[in-house]
Amino acid sequence: MSNLALTSSLVALSIVAIIFLTAKLKANVFGALFAVSLALAMLGTDLPLAKVIDTLKTGFGSTLGNISFIIIFGAAIAVCMQKSGGALSIASHILNFSGKKNAKPAMAWTGFIPGLTIFCDTGYIILSGIARSISANAKVPMPLIASILGSALFAVHCLVPTHPGALAAASTLSANIGWMVLAGIAFSIPGLLAAYFWSAWMCKGQNYAPAELTEDETISTEKLPSFGFSLVPIVLPLVLISISTLLTTLGFKDGFATPLHFLGNPVIALLVGMLCAMWLLAANGGKKGDFNHVLEDAIMKAGPILIITGAGGMFGAIIKETGVGTALGDVLGGASVGLLVPFIIAALLKTAQGSSTVAALTSAAIIAPSLATFGLDSDMGRIFAVLAVCAGSMVASHANDSYFWVVTKMSNIEMKDSLRVFTSATIVMGVVSFACIWGVSLFVL
Repeated sequence: MSNLALTSSLVALSIVAIIFLTAKLKANVFGALFAVSLALAMLGTDLPLAKVIDTLKTGFGSTLGNISFIIIFGAAIAVCMQKSGGALSIASHILNFSGKKNAKPAMAWTGFIPGLTIFCDTGYIILSGIARSISANAKVPMPLIASILGSALFAVHCLVPTHPGALAAASTLSANIGWMVLAGIAFSIPGLLAAYFWSAWMCKGQNYAPAELTEDETISTEKLPSFGFSLVPIVLPLVLISISTLLTTLGFKDGFATPLHFLGNPVIALLVGMLCAMWLLAANGGKKGDFNHVLEDAIMKAGPILIITGAGGMFGAIIKETGVGTALGDVLGGASVGLLVPFIIAALLKTAQGSSTVAALTSAAIIAPSLATFGLDSDMGRIFAVLAVCAGSMVASHANDSYFWVVTKMSNIEMKDSLRVFTSATIVMGVVSFACIWGVSLFVL
């Protein structure tokens, strides 16, 4: 067996090992990633033993350096939105505006807008009470409402780099974050629409019941902040990032644009959003000590995500050292498969081991050395490569994904119903999102 074949086999076995350890044996994700990365570095690379740990540390640290502030500030926004009632305010106002007859599309927007900055599992926990209330009052089957809300939050979680998977993939492939935000939002919409109609079709003719509310599940909106103020912490960072991106595209990089580029840096934009969220909390019953608690809660929430994300970057650095990614590009580059390779790799990893973040990180690391071979080694090519990875990281949320259980348990629906409606919707959403990404790439790349 040639050295390349042996190394490729070791990389494949390392991926299988991570999947087996985390999905089957329920091993700690960081422990599994570290152990497998160390073993692969020693067996599958030409690194001197003295350099192995340095490479692991560099991969871990560089990944955290690119995304840690954004994740912490994003988590702080989520905590403030929850404690201030801002997330509930956005949801209730959208639903009041739409009316019961339009409860289903309103539920989609209810998840989509807060989901731009709030992690999907946190967002679902916050909004699940409203979802159950809408299901009960509008007489809409709960599996359908759960799938629509879950898909809306999941679409932006996977595609928009205010979230760790997309952010880490963009960092690994050196894609422009500002353009990724805009493109991620744009391509998450057709995916969400596909999931929406698919969920409705899967529930048609089924004997699914609306939610049954208990007395303590009645949602009061009397003390919630206003809709406009609640939107500020979510919308303002996106506006700042978009302005900076637009100015760069128009060629304005210096002079009057300098402070706008500073404010549009994702770290600063999310910091501004966090400060606005804290102001929202202060204006709605928050006390001085709450701000310390917000940061403490945010760090607690962000900590596990940062550790796993950094470990994924460490694993990616070792894969890069093996040279398998370059070889994969040489083999597949002439097959005109282009964006299909990163999509398939991410989809297989996501389906097998459950974590969209790990799937996106690992897939980006595998294809990074092959971008030139795939014809994606350009500013726009890197963006589309990240988008393909992120679309693959949607496929599919099922029993090995913690988010699947959040959607299922918080909605009080049966596992088989959640698998039939929500899981199948994530497959459709990922495939349709990728189809749109691939279609647009034919005209752009």
